[in-house]
Amino acid sequence: MKGKGDRRKDGRARGRQENRKNKHNFELGLLVFLVLFVIQFTTVLVALLALFVLVRTGVVSMEWIADLSTGRIENLSAGRVFLLLASVDTFIGFAVVITATAIPLKPVVNLINQMNRLASGDFQARLHFGRLLTSHPTFAELTDSFNKMAEELGSTEMLRNDFINNFSHEFKTPIVSIAGFARILKRESLTPGQQAEYLDIIEAESLRLSEMATNVLNLTRIENQSILTNVSQFNLSEQIRSCILLLEHKWSSKALNWKLDFGEVEVAGNEELLKQTWVNLIDNAIKFSPEGETVEISISEVPGRVSVTVANTGPEIPEEARERVFHKFYQADESHSSEGNGVGLAIVKRVVELHRGKVSVDSGGGIVSFSVELPRRI
Repeated sequence: MKGKGDRRKDGRARGRQENRKNKHNFELGLLVFLVLFVIQFTTVLVALLALFVLVRTGVVSMEWIADLSTGRIENLSAGRVFLLLASVDTFIGFAVVITATAIPLKPVVNLINQMNRLASGDFQARLHFGRLLTSHPTFAELTDSFNKMAEELGSTEMLRNDFINNFSHEFKTPIVSIAGFARILKRESLTPGQQAEYLDIIEAESLRLSEMATNVLNLTRIENQSILTNVSQFNLSEQIRSCILLLEHKWSSKALNWKLDFGEVEVAGNEELLKQTWVNLIDNAIKFSPEGETVEISISEVPGRVSVTVANTGPEIPEEARERVFHKFYQADESHSSEGNGVGLAIVKRVVELHRGKVSVDSGGGIVSFSVELPRRI
């Protein structure tokens, strides 16, 4: 739960944001008022200019204007001139109003068109206003928010398509293996050793399928969770050691070494969710570590917070891809030579966010390290 200091900071931040919105709304209202004032002023100015032209050309006289102002119009032709003047003034006024309203509506029409493009699946849609409107904070914020939304939707769609292709391939490979070795097992000529070998392969491929399905289901469940539940105090160091033992069958086959740099540390959190975090980070380090290398896990403490770092030697992650590795279905290894479907790190990010923590990745010098910073108490 948030402390009083955090709530006060959140309240001040919301207050500043509300003040900025009120300021922008006031400026927008003032702009609308000025537009309406200009329309009215222009209409009156055109009427006066037309009347001045009629007086200069002798069509009407100053005496007629005096009679008009006092309500005494005895000259029929002068009355017709007045009607003509009023008609011209009305026509000009309508023209000015239509033109002036069409200009403010143009950005709205532009926004609707771009929204329709997004709704139809065209994620290349971008919103652009003129230089004058863009200089206003409200329109600048609208443009920035819309374009970020369109860009994010486009990235999500691309990742979704990649996921469908990758996930289909990842699922198809073990299924084909299971079906193939099951077909071979029907042969009566197999020795008991061969049968045991093929059964082991079928078991391993079945577990692989189960793990992929579990990861996707876990991600869906965690994404739909907005409140952290089942918070308890537990031994973080012991949990990390148990996660390493849980994955022994993976790292022992690669003859990996371990360097554990931490004492006994306790934190408060959802023990089950944090276990998924360490399993995914350690599994990721094992997956990309060359044989015989060392995986290092360290825990550092600062007042009120705990930081866990999992580092391994292996392929570096390009700087432009470091933020995207936490996106669901994204794989930095575009060759797909390694197992995985880009779900594990997305689970890590979501779990850490639920704990009000931060996760980051650093890569350089042949070392890749993931750091998770958590509050000691929730």
